[in-house]
Amino acid sequence: MWDSVRLLIRSATLWLVLSAALLYQRWYITAAAAFVVSFTFVVFRPYIREVRMRVDEGFGTDSAEFLSTVAGATGVPMIGGNRLEILNNGEEFYPAMLAAISRANYSITMEQYIFSASEIGRQFAEAFAARALDGVNVKLLLDAVGAANIGSEILRILTAAGCEIRWYRPIRWYDLHRVNHRNHRKSLIIDGRIAFTGGAGIDDHWRGAARNPSEWRDLQIRMEGPGVVPLQTGFASNWLEATGEVITGPEYYPVPEPLGPVELQTVLSSPKGDQYTASILYALGILSARQCIYIANPYFVPGPLAIERIEEAVERGVDVKVMVAGAHNDAWWARQNSVRLYGRLLEAGVEIYEYLPTMLHQKMMLVDYIWATVGTTNFDHRSFRFNEETNVCFHDPEYVDQLRSIFYRDLERCRRVDLAEWRRRGLHVRAGEIFASLLQDQV
Repeated sequence: MWDSVRLLIRSATLWLVLSAALLYQRWYITAAAAFVVSFTFVVFRPYIREVRMRVDEGFGTDSAEFLSTVAGATGVPMIGGNRLEILNNGEEFYPAMLAAISRANYSITMEQYIFSASEIGRQFAEAFAARALDGVNVKLLLDAVGAANIGSEILRILTAAGCEIRWYRPIRWYDLHRVNHRNHRKSLIIDGRIAFTGGAGIDDHWRGAARNPSEWRDLQIRMEGPGVVPLQTGFASNWLEATGEVITGPEYYPVPEPLGPVELQTVLSSPKGDQYTASILYALGILSARQCIYIANPYFVPGPLAIERIEEAVERGVDVKVMVAGAHNDAWWARQNSVRLYGRLLEAGVEIYEYLPTMLHQKMMLVDYIWATVGTTNFDHRSFRFNEETNVCFHDPEYVDQLRSIFYRDLERCRRVDLAEWRRRGLHVRAGEIFASLLQDQV
């Protein structure tokens, strides 16, 4: 019922009618304010339709049918011949990324949501500039909202060296209908052969090892082999939109060579053309689970159908554990919406854990100890419906077991949420949650 009330409050038509009525009464300032609200709700229109699907009872993640269905539903096959490395926290993934940049021979491409004026931002800028001065093609696609605070100094370093910098969907008055669709991908691709992706942007709070609130908890993966090609395709698609240029040639698309034993599936999700493949991916994983579902995600705001799927998984005997960002959280709106939804999940038997030492920012889901996905997608409407996102999936017990070990180590630094304690939260807390829920579909 609250979803219906929220949609009524968010109705642009309702506020436009109210504006006209106020204008008729000659309450000009109030009418103008109501019109602004109406226009805002047009741009940030609610979207709560969710993906519907069913799977057969015997359809599990350990079956060949699962892999073929994921490939068919997302349009992305599993690609073999890859090497994979899971990198924990900035103390591991930043040095690996900078080392790969320094060894680039032909091309460097990166699409990034956050690139800030920071010490690590300067290190990356200088690394890009050094390779550009040596003749490497460096193309950087930055989100116009997320990377808005990159700073003039870093831009000078990059442009002086000949790096190509473009902005994804800059905010212009004639383009406001697209402003809500952001590029949340975080991909770094070297020579079309090596790639990094995961939750981290380029900012100092990702440095370190999650020892205190100034060092965020996150992970990235390093890929090498034919599985890199879809990531380059995703960059090329958004680069084309931003610049009108099609990138071509072996420096970006080398002939794929098998380099390792791992099969990977790189899923690109986009609001363009209603390609909501991230939500399809997560839904298939949850529906097919028979033993366990382990989710680590900073912004966990499942929609009604997602909650139903999780409840049904628990009824099937699946062990469901969800790890979220706790008090150290950079998004108040997401935090309030997440906590508001705890009750129904806890009552169903879901175990919810809040990470204590710092901001938890990794985005991963592990199912039945055999299949996992790591990427940029948050478990919320914004990632599922409004953002460009990337997820890399693997059906490999060795690497899934690594993720399981990482998940359990992180659990030791969490507080398990108690249902009775959740029910005792104060009225002022509940009021804040209800207020935040007005924008549930935007977080």
